[in-house]
Amino acid sequence: MRTLCISDIHGCFDQFEQLLKVAKYNPDKDKLVLLGDYVDRGMKSKQVLAKAMQLHKEYGVIVLKGNHDDMFVKAIRDKEDQLWLYNGGIHTVTSYYGSEELQDGFDWDTYDRAKKFIISNYNHHVNFLEKLPLYHEDDDHIFVHAGINPFYGEEWKEKQSEEDFIWIRDIFYRNETQVNKTVVFGHTPTRNLHNSYDIWFDERRDKIGLDGACAYGGQLNCLEISNEGYKNYSVSNRGDKN
Repeated sequence: MRTLCISDIHGCFDQFEQLLKVAKYNPDKDKLVLLGDYVDRGMKSKQVLAKAMQLHKEYGVIVLKGNHDDMFVKAIRDKEDQLWLYNGGIHTVTSYYGSEELQDGFDWDTYDRAKKFIISNYNHHVNFLEKLPLYHEDDDHIFVHAGINPFYGEEWKEKQSEEDFIWIRDIFYRNETQVNKTVVFGHTPTRNLHNSYDIWFDERRDKIGLDGACAYGGQLNCLEISNEGYKNYSVSNRGDKN
C-alpha cells in the first residue's frame, strides 16, 4: 500500500485533480492524507472542499485541518472576519457566492449577505471543516498541517495547543522534533525552506515539508510513501493563477 500526502491546495482544484492523476491515485489501494488548507487564495475553494468531502465519505481519505480552514469557520461563525479576509478569504467568498454577485464591488453589506448565503446553502461544508482532526499517525510518520512543538517531545499530543498544530512555523522547522517519527507537514512554503517549490527533506531526516505554494504560482506537491521509500510528484501553477 502507498500513502500519498498533499497539502495546501488553497482552491487550486484543477491542479489537485491533475495531481491525483499524475500520482496514479487508486482509492482502492492507496491511502490518501490531505494536510489542510483547502480554501482561500485560489479561486475554486468550494470545488476543492467538495472533492475532499467526497473522497473522505467514499474512501475514508484522511482530511486534516489547516489554519485557513479554521479561519473560514470562525469568520462564517461571525468571528475574526478581518483576519480571514486579509489572508485570502475574499477568494473563498467569491467561490461560494459567485463572482457575478460581486460585480458592483465588495463591502460589508455584501460580505454579510455572502456569509448568510454560505450558511444557508453550505453549512455542511463549514461543519465538516470545524470537526476535522488536527493530526494523523502511522507506524513511522506524524501527519499534521503546520508541525509539532519540539518543547513537548513525545508528549506533543497531550500538551500541544490547537494553535501549534495549525500555525507553528520557525520553532518547529528550525529545531529537532524530539520524536521518533518523521513529521510530514505543510503550511510553511518549501520556497522558504530551501529556495525551491519542490518537497523539502530536512537534513536531520525528521521532517518533510510539502507546501509548494501552488496558489502563489508555485506547484502542488504529492509525497508518496511506500516500502521502497519516498517519491515525489508535482503539478505546476506557474503562469496560471487558477
